[in-house]
Amino acid sequence: MTEDEFDGFYAAAFPRLTGQLYAFTGDHGEAQDVVQEAFVRAWDRRREFLADGAPEAWIRTVAMRLAVSRWRRARRWLELVRRNPPPEHTPGPGPERAVLVAALRELPEAQRMAVVLHHLCDLSVEQVASETGAPVGTVKARLSRGRAALARRLGEAGELGEREDDRVR
Repeated sequence: MTEDEFDGFYAAAFPRLTGQLYAFTGDHGEAQDVVQEAFVRAWDRRREFLADGAPEAWIRTVAMRLAVSRWRRARRWLELVRRNPPPEHTPGPGPERAVLVAALRELPEAQRMAVVLHHLCDLSVEQVASETGAPVGTVKARLSRGRAALARRLGEAGELGEREDDRVR
């Protein structure tokens, strides 16, 4: 099947197959997803498809198998969640984390990226340089400036917190 023939086949068969899979899955979005995935797989084999070789049946079969696989995966996930339910209450971030995130947001993007990659993602200076495309010396300068700016901002936040504590007493 040529590309043009495949395009025509897709235009004619996609709505029909989506309707059939919608009846099978009960979810229009899911039906579109599995039919689209089946067409992607068929695209790779389009030269093997013969116009009279029932390509629509092949795509319908693949789409149905994809839908069943998704159901099975969802069912396994649901069983896992039922066996290990999430905790009733998950505490939110503490005030110190909120202050740190606010301070990080105030840094220039390049410094913030260097600080996060180095200190929070545990990458070496060389790895940060490789990931950001910056020279090692530039990364070191960004880290130094970023740490200094964070120290100032976090120090100011700490002083504000202490002043508020003094007023409460």
